[in-house]
Amino acid sequence: MALDGKREVVCLRWLKKPETPDQKCSSLKKSCCLPCNSLRDEYTADIHPMNLFFRDCFGPFLISTKSKIFVVLLYVSYIIASVYGCFQVQEGLDLRNLASDDSYITPYFNVEEDHFSTYGPRVMVIVTEALDYWDKDARKKLENCLADFENSEYVDENLTEFWLQEYVKYMENLRQNINDKTSFLSNIPTFLMDFPLFAYDINITSSQEIICSRAFVQTMGISSSTNKKLMLLQFRNMAEKCEVPLMVYNPAFIYFDQYSAIVENTVRNVVVASAAMFVVSLLLIPHPLCSLWVTFAIASVIVGVTGFMAFWNVNLDSISMINLVICIGFSFDFSAHISYAFVSSSEPSVDRKATEALYLLGYPVLQSAVSTIIGVSVLSAANAYIFRTFFKIMFLVMVFGAAHGLIFIPVFLTFF
Repeated sequence: MALDGKREVVCLRWLKKPETPDQKCSSLKKSCCLPCNSLRDEYTADIHPMNLFFRDCFGPFLISTKSKIFVVLLYVSYIIASVYGCFQVQEGLDLRNLASDDSYITPYFNVEEDHFSTYGPRVMVIVTEALDYWDKDARKKLENCLADFENSEYVDENLTEFWLQEYVKYMENLRQNINDKTSFLSNIPTFLMDFPLFAYDINITSSQEIICSRAFVQTMGISSSTNKKLMLLQFRNMAEKCEVPLMVYNPAFIYFDQYSAIVENTVRNVVVASAAMFVVSLLLIPHPLCSLWVTFAIASVIVGVTGFMAFWNVNLDSISMINLVICIGFSFDFSAHISYAFVSSSEPSVDRKATEALYLLGYPVLQSAVSTIIGVSVLSAANAYIFRTFFKIMFLVMVFGAAHGLIFIPVFLTFF
């Protein structure tokens, strides 16, 4: 009882019914066992210095006429650099990036790229169905298709290997009729004994039917990802147009396929994600102008990140594509808060609306960007490309997202 009486003297009570409406000690403070005079009321709470900075310094400076002109010029420069970078970014996954930096595979690919990059992989041209090879017209069609491959700028015609070409010469030397089915099939075993190189290029059944065969063409001049993509598309197009059913293949095509699909998939995924964010913003922030500016910010940030990836030696591959889609949420977050604070402001002028939006949310946006960059900065020293790529893209998203939320969007909103 004595201790309880002592607490009552200093207004330390667990529960207390207010005695008068104008009582100065708030019920929240009493319920938290705080003395009545220990904390100032919420209406007289101190304003954080950073909020004051955004309200009294940064906001007025940003909405000045000279600053607006500078911001517009800065944004135009940003867009020009970003668009230029988008056309310079390398497509596809470099196999070296799948291993750690100290892996043996890395110096191997470096040596191959520096000294043996003239020639690329040998591509199989496969006849996928049974064909009457002894028929002159059938052979002519097949030879024409193979000639199309040899005439490609990505093929060295002097290094083509095709068993049928050698077999025709072999039969001519033996003075055998190459157009006779019996003669054609009966001499194949002896031909393969003399030329064991082609033993695995012909699939002959027990009934003496050639159900499948293949040729090899040597690719060249495809050291860049763009040339690899063009070569792959060209080869498949020629195989499709051939009168003989053909298929082209090399184990490296698994990776080359990314070069032809990565841009399309990235654009589609980013557009779908941005459209989804636009719909969500319309539902949660029922203000069309705010939703439009948020979508604009998302598109602008994604273009900037993609463009500056080229300047930071980050390829556009499946790894960076996933990171880009994930980071759409961060670019949405910054601009959504600032835009909504602007359109919800009761200030009479657009300049004062922008200042109030920065005053209320400028510091939280800055905190979020800085804390995220600090959090992922440890990945910058990682020994693997995947982790460094995540850091680089996240860093770019945070910087560009914060720049849009704190600089570009507040200024652009004052124009409308």
